[in-house]
Amino acid sequence: MRRLAYTAAVLVLASSLLGVPTAAGAAPAGPKQVIANLFEWNWVSVASECTSFLGPRGYGYVQVSPPQEHVRGQEWWVAYQPVSYRIESRKGTRAQFASMVSTCHAAGVKVIVDAVVNHMANEDKTGPGWAGSAWSHYNYPGTYQAQDFHHCGRNGNDDIRNYGDRYEVQNCELVNLADLDTGASYARGRLAAYLNDLLSLGVDGFRMDASKHMPAADIANIKSRLSRSAYMVQEVIFGAGEPITPGEYTGNGDVHEFRYGKDLARMFRSERLAYLRDFGVAWGYLPSASAVVFTDNHDTQRDDPGVLTYRDNGIYALANAFMLAWPYGSPTVMSSYEFGNRDQGPPSNSAGLTNNATCFSGGWRCEHRWQVIANMVGFRNAVNGTSVVNWYDNGNNHIAFGRGTAGYLTINDEDGAINGRSYDSDLPAGRYCDVIHGERTGSTCTGPVITVGSGGWFTANVAAHDAVALHIGAKLP
Repeated sequence: MRRLAYTAAVLVLASSLLGVPTAAGAAPAGPKQVIANLFEWNWVSVASECTSFLGPRGYGYVQVSPPQEHVRGQEWWVAYQPVSYRIESRKGTRAQFASMVSTCHAAGVKVIVDAVVNHMANEDKTGPGWAGSAWSHYNYPGTYQAQDFHHCGRNGNDDIRNYGDRYEVQNCELVNLADLDTGASYARGRLAAYLNDLLSLGVDGFRMDASKHMPAADIANIKSRLSRSAYMVQEVIFGAGEPITPGEYTGNGDVHEFRYGKDLARMFRSERLAYLRDFGVAWGYLPSASAVVFTDNHDTQRDDPGVLTYRDNGIYALANAFMLAWPYGSPTVMSSYEFGNRDQGPPSNSAGLTNNATCFSGGWRCEHRWQVIANMVGFRNAVNGTSVVNWYDNGNNHIAFGRGTAGYLTINDEDGAINGRSYDSDLPAGRYCDVIHGERTGSTCTGPVITVGSGGWFTANVAAHDAVALHIGAKLP
């Protein structure tokens, strides 16, 4: 078992890996795949971030939290308990939401909505909803009544207990949340109407929450009712030996690959980075073209101690650097707020409205702005479409690989520095800004400059638990 804690020296290094990037220049060339999950940000803040950072930095998408009217309360999970489909929540009004979408589009960033389509609220809260709508369990006036929900008759309270039973998982209730009968035409039509309303406001796609709890055919039917094409990624958590598998849902669109973040954390924490040489499909994962990956998301950072989160500082930055450099799946970068207990909601005012997000202040951690992570988004865009070349490992925790002739990453997660080693990059000869430690600003770099020779070779010193990354977009004149 390798180290589980860092020395004081490594904590100093972690601080440098978390450095705040300087102002961005032009957006990187090439398709923009990376999703920034601005979890529980309000609409005014999302709009501002699209303009000031996400667009200039090359993020292709922003994922926003559920926008529909929800139960009242301070906990984060109230957003996942709808009481109507009015676009009115603690994150802002319908007009603010629409303005946010337009502003993000103007910045070159597409918008994915976290869509709660499996269920309505449970009995933890009482009405009215955030925007004043009356409701009670199984009765949402003007939207649903008791006949529109599953009542599975299991376990004395209709709740799911046995994840080995397909019927129970897809017809009983997830922690007492009123489970919609998504096999019925009325519920399908009503859900499609909600999604179509969001599409009318310019939304580009949906994260389909709790997809595992709906048959894939139900989601396919709802998708067929949409007014136009839209990107779709489905939340289907893999469970070993369970009858419902993520692969069932790939016909509808992309699927979250939950195994990825847990396995990546294990490699960095206690096993060997050398094992990552074939990371992806060879590990039993979904096909790369169907997978959306992440180091952590809002659920796993609260419920799964096996994943890396913002609290892991430098090692978290390095794991994200690997994710953004490695060609498997489409990456989502988490952007969190600090929390001291599982239920804690976002920074809010006394009325319950979510505060404007001010990065690195007031509880907002903003991992998407950490220097390593933000700069590796540019790396990802620069190497898009290239394959892995020139893999190297020392059999333990020093790895290196190129992406065609467009980029090269080496990670040293050993406890000691690796100095004076030469790397075979396939990069064109020239001077490159090391984007792990610096920013390219015009013809200069705020960090180390690495010279690549005519054969693609370069020599670098890599400190313990650190990395060096070069890409064609950071080549200096």
